[in-house]
Amino acid sequence: MKRIIFISALLMFSLADLLKGQESGAEVYLLTCGPGTETYSIYGHSALRVIIPAKNSDVVYNWGVFDFSTPHFAWRFARGRLDYMLGVFPYDSFLQEYRSEKRWVVSQKINLTQDDLGRLFTLISDNLKPENLKYRYDFLYDNCSTRIRDMLEKTLDSALIYPPSEPRIKQMTFRELIGIYQRPYPWLDFGIDLVLGSPVDKKATARDMMFLPIELKNKLSEASIFRDKKMIPLIANPVTILDYTEPVMKENFLFSPFFIFTVLVVLMVIFTSINRKPLPDKILDTGLLTVFSILALLMLFFNFMTDHLETKRNFNIIWLNPLIFMCLASVLANRHGKIWFRLVFFLSVFFLMILLALSQDFNEATFPLAIMLILRSSVRAGFSWNPLSLPYLT
Repeated sequence: MKRIIFISALLMFSLADLLKGQESGAEVYLLTCGPGTETYSIYGHSALRVIIPAKNSDVVYNWGVFDFSTPHFAWRFARGRLDYMLGVFPYDSFLQEYRSEKRWVVSQKINLTQDDLGRLFTLISDNLKPENLKYRYDFLYDNCSTRIRDMLEKTLDSALIYPPSEPRIKQMTFRELIGIYQRPYPWLDFGIDLVLGSPVDKKATARDMMFLPIELKNKLSEASIFRDKKMIPLIANPVTILDYTEPVMKENFLFSPFFIFTVLVVLMVIFTSINRKPLPDKILDTGLLTVFSILALLMLFFNFMTDHLETKRNFNIIWLNPLIFMCLASVLANRHGKIWFRLVFFLSVFFLMILLALSQDFNEATFPLAIMLILRSSVRAGFSWNPLSLPYLT
């Protein structure tokens, strides 16, 4: 990544001047790249290719550049404070990355006049200024795809005509849209679903959907430019530059989070029914409550300690709440702590009772996890009605 940024730095300052006054004969293409297998690449990628024959220039403008060597990279990303930047690459170098990763690349020429090209080049040149080069990344609203969409909107203004959005009842939510790309990776899908809050359950309009590169390609392919009293396509038909078949990920239900967690619930019920010895109970609950305490800590962090708007108002915090810490402390200290277990039990049951009324969709694997917590908190809560209550705690 350092090498890539170095190449970009060499190019970006000279290209800001190169773009000025070079509209004649220039061509601009939308590049859409297929999904990769790394977590950050499973949604695909978008970039702009600019060819200026007069300068023998053929470069790609890529708003998806970040540097893994950034100090405290993971922490900054988790806090929502990681900056992305505009990178500039020779066209052949850009393709080489996707050739090595066996990811398809499709090119579509954008139908721009010389006046349009002048406005677009001015916008790109402004973005190349050192003070504008970096931007605060937002997965849904400010990324490599939305930057291209926004530049085209500023370039064409009211002449750009989008296709009408689907009726609201048929619109997909942001969570449903990203779920399409996460489906081949069920554990990743579960983890992302768990930390994303209710804001991603908002319906996405046709324009909103363009935060995903392939949706940007599809929607811009349906868009038009009103020019000379005629409607002309915004972009030309796709031309395949690199042709690779996306790997087919076979879904195995037996290894899915939902199935494995459900099996664990059944085993936990059997264990709770037959075991009446304190030590095995302590070992089980220490491990289980440690995991749930970590998840509760994540809920606190992503709800209140990050700038990611997508993780706010996450109602999983109802059952993954800080009271679990007190339950874990009680088990470790060999104290009853019934009040804490009762509160955790009631909050978990309350969550399952009202989840259909909440403005948030939940991954199916959430439910067996919540049932685990309900089961083990109930046996330590000292409820007289529960036949599984641990006798040495009553």
